[in-house]
Amino acid sequence: MRIANSRLWQPGTLPRETRDTLFLLGVIGWIVALQSPHIPLWCTVMTSMVLLWRGWLAVGARSLPGWPWRLALLVGATAGTFSSHQTILGHEAGVTLIVVLLALKTLELRARRDAFVIFFLGFFTLLTHFFYSQTLLTALGILLAFLGLLTGLVLAHMPVGHPPLWRAARLAGGMALLGAPIMLVLFMLFPRFAPLWGIPTDSGFGRSGLSGEMQVGQIARLALDDSIAFRVEFEDGRRPAQDQLYFRGPVMSVFDGLQWRPRPRTPLATPMPPLDILDTAEAIRYRLTQEPSNRPWVMTLEATPSLPPIAGQQARLSPELEWTVDRPLTDVTRFDAVAHPHFRHGPAQRDATLLPDLELPGGFNPRTLQLAQDLRRELDHTPEPEPYIDAVLQRLRTGGYAYTLEPGLYGRHTADEFWFDRRAGFCEHIASSFVILMRALDIPARVVTGYHGGEINPVDGVWTVRQSDAHAWAEVWLPSRGWTRIDPTAYVAPARTTELSRLRPPPGLVANAMLRIHPDLLWQVRAFWEATNNRWNQWVLNYTSSRQMDLLRQLGFSSPSWTDLFHLMIGALVFASLLGAAWTAWSHARHDPWLRLLHRARARLQQAGLELPPQATPRQMATQLTGPQAHAEALQRWRDWLLALEVQRYDPSSTIRLAALRRDFRRLPALPALPPLANPTP
Repeated sequence: MRIANSRLWQPGTLPRETRDTLFLLGVIGWIVALQSPHIPLWCTVMTSMVLLWRGWLAVGARSLPGWPWRLALLVGATAGTFSSHQTILGHEAGVTLIVVLLALKTLELRARRDAFVIFFLGFFTLLTHFFYSQTLLTALGILLAFLGLLTGLVLAHMPVGHPPLWRAARLAGGMALLGAPIMLVLFMLFPRFAPLWGIPTDSGFGRSGLSGEMQVGQIARLALDDSIAFRVEFEDGRRPAQDQLYFRGPVMSVFDGLQWRPRPRTPLATPMPPLDILDTAEAIRYRLTQEPSNRPWVMTLEATPSLPPIAGQQARLSPELEWTVDRPLTDVTRFDAVAHPHFRHGPAQRDATLLPDLELPGGFNPRTLQLAQDLRRELDHTPEPEPYIDAVLQRLRTGGYAYTLEPGLYGRHTADEFWFDRRAGFCEHIASSFVILMRALDIPARVVTGYHGGEINPVDGVWTVRQSDAHAWAEVWLPSRGWTRIDPTAYVAPARTTELSRLRPPPGLVANAMLRIHPDLLWQVRAFWEATNNRWNQWVLNYTSSRQMDLLRQLGFSSPSWTDLFHLMIGALVFASLLGAAWTAWSHARHDPWLRLLHRARARLQQAGLELPPQATPRQMATQLTGPQAHAEALQRWRDWLLALEVQRYDPSSTIRLAALRRDFRRLPALPALPPLANPTP
């Protein structure tokens, strides 16, 4: 028995049913693996154990568990779903439950009917994965699972024999390729109605990115994240100067000693224009594709005065030049905008709106407050802010300060530690300490967070900004000039802003090995993948209704509408159907031309009166050709032709061509009425 069981594991010796069952379980396991980041841990563990149990039963040819086991597992899965989601309704609970049901259904896989139910559940479960992600990597994983399910479905329709897996996989791949044109037509032309089209998203899923609050040390953690924050395409390649590549995010004005937060949103008594464009000739047109951030902030190049609707929402510009929307951005978002690098915003004269940008909490950073007093004495208490700013920047430039990812753990008095003790920090350490000192000098100041810099992708030429480009800088208010950007990090590490150099963590094990093999291999592979993923975002995820209408205009529709889309889609589907019917007829006509030629020969012999069974071979036909001596030559030509037809089919070394046999068949003489045989060959 042990020897017999051990042979089951040898390749090619598994029974057909066992092999097909194990293949289907492997495909289901891959589907569960795709869903594992989005379902509770108990669900992943339970489905994995059920699949392993079912595989063990299949290998040992053991009987399946009875209904009490299946009922107990179903009740347990339902209870677990309710415990995790507090409901069994909704898409999250529904996905959890459908994944468990898919695994439990394998415990009653006895007939092809059960297999078809599993295939249906598997395809449905694949669709639910788009609730959470629509990236290119997700699509590739789902495509692999789809081809696996389709291969299993093909195997289920091959009930006889032991067909190899590769043959079923090849047939499944061919079926998928045949259906691809129809899928493409539906993708391009199916109307995208705004309320109905799209996948619902869940803002509860956290993603990396800038936060609404800034604590000293927080942005340094983003420097370890090399994922893409957004991509920018500049019109005609007119990328702004390196010192202008500031992409604005949340602005922090409220400081409690440990954290920076935005100013509370209260309506102003007298609205003021937030932005004054100084030079319209230097406008920079760009297209920005922002990755999902689960935040309401829209990253824009400074300064962007207007934006189109973002993800179906009206974007709003705050007095601090923050662009926001009502709901967090949980999908890839793309928009076109125009930036003006030369601008002025904020009040021209000092007023009450600047008071929150002067406040400092009591009991924090006493040495920094003393430093402000010392600077005042050194500069004879001049009322102009510029000399104080120049003195502080000179201190940063020549005081031995360092720009680093690992400045150590800061304590309660962050500014004191930076100015006097550690003299090292990341951009938020430097910006926060600078703003605190400015406020101590009675200069309105605030912290601005966002992104600075980026790099060009050599594959597609798109400017790529990563989470590691997250940055914090300062803005100070100056009379008659309004809010003015000052990046104190540029005075500690000039290369950060002039050469766009980042602080990078050491590479991991795999990346280090790739760098040893080929120094540029890692960056080339990453650039190619990111360019491909960007194309996926542009042409698939961002294929919206407006782009459908643009397509119709390119096809000649002057005023395209939804009815034009419907008509074009129906016409394309009808054309595809007619094309498929023509291809089927052509394929049927060309199906085994040798058999078709044999059928024509049999028909002519039967017309001459020769009784032939449908399964008669060419040699059997030649043997039964007898008749009057006067027609011996004609009969012999027929016999020779039939034997040549047999040789062409079954002799591998034959040089006889089917086209020549077809020509000779047309030249065969007509046969006289042949006498019926007494004992025709069966």
